[in-house]
Amino acid sequence: MRPAIEALPGSRIREVANAGLGRSDVLAFWFGESDEVTPPAIREAAARSIAAGETFYSHNLGLPELRQAIAAYTSVLHRPLDMHRIAVTSSGVNALMLAMQMLAGPGDEVVAVVPVWPNLTAQPQILGARVTRVALKPQGGTWKLDLGELIARVTPATRVLLVNAPNNPTGWSLTRAEQQALIEHCRRTGTWIIADEVYERLYYVDGATAAPSFLDVAEPDDRLVVAHSFSKSFLMTGWRLGWLVFPAACESAIGKLIEFNTSCAPVFVQRAGFAGLAMAQEFVPGLVAQLRERRDQLVGGLQRLPGVSVATPSGGMYAWFRVDGEDDSLAFAKRLVAEHGLGIAPGSAFGPEGEGWLRWCFAARDPSRLAAGLDRLAAAIRL
Repeated sequence: MRPAIEALPGSRIREVANAGLGRSDVLAFWFGESDEVTPPAIREAAARSIAAGETFYSHNLGLPELRQAIAAYTSVLHRPLDMHRIAVTSSGVNALMLAMQMLAGPGDEVVAVVPVWPNLTAQPQILGARVTRVALKPQGGTWKLDLGELIARVTPATRVLLVNAPNNPTGWSLTRAEQQALIEHCRRTGTWIIADEVYERLYYVDGATAAPSFLDVAEPDDRLVVAHSFSKSFLMTGWRLGWLVFPAACESAIGKLIEFNTSCAPVFVQRAGFAGLAMAQEFVPGLVAQLRERRDQLVGGLQRLPGVSVATPSGGMYAWFRVDGEDDSLAFAKRLVAEHGLGIAPGSAFGPEGEGWLRWCFAARDPSRLAAGLDRLAAAIRL
């Protein structure tokens, strides 16, 4: 086995979840998904596709009608683009890996904004690239990027700048001015930007339909690849369907990489995605409103607990918090499962910058589940 693979850490989120397997009394908030099932119209579209016998390969880049629908959906939110800048992928994480395979190889430098979902920094390591980490910092009750530090770290030797915003786990989001500054700098250095914007619709700033995107400030031929997923905004985590936006000149290369990775996304899953986009205008705003209510409930409850520090996230589906005196997040998360039946993710799962913090997914259909979880955390803190 390659040493780089042996050196990859196991998922600490899974480690905590495994500690609670088989226990029906555990309130689980460790994974990044809603506890609500996929909407009926999406499930029914997949069932019709299977019933019609659509069990064969599709085009590597996806069904043309789905690519066109994604292009139209994206064009409403951002600058207009056509289907030749879109590829359908077998999940958002597959989209990110395809982008990294296209751009980074052994010895290349990838600069990543952290803490971040560990899959993103593991991908370049798997490919033999070097990862330079630039950490967000809590300032004045929220998380901030030191833009000057990040720009200083991105040099002509930097192959890829990797940014996830809205960010998992902190909920931090880039401003449009920061995106403009970064893309202008990367033009000068010749650096590609891989932007994970999976959470762009789960954004809670009044009057906004989506978080600021690099697509709002980029030219069509800029060195920018944006990864998306149907998982979060359409409650489709288990379906494994995503997409990429890229310069049109990359279309052929992405198609080849999809062929060598998965060949194509399953047709019935693509039909489900198409149905999701068709109902996006009516469905997504309601989901975001519900998640905003859950965010306010959970963050407000955490802020009332003694010794708890938490910022209100502007995007995503997570509360990122710490408890005074609990500096070993993995041990604390395991103790919460074992002794209090509360399942949340340890901050160390998101890199060393997350140690001492915890991530709580607030995407719960029933607000009473969050209330019960807060009671269990309060009991743990009082001991």
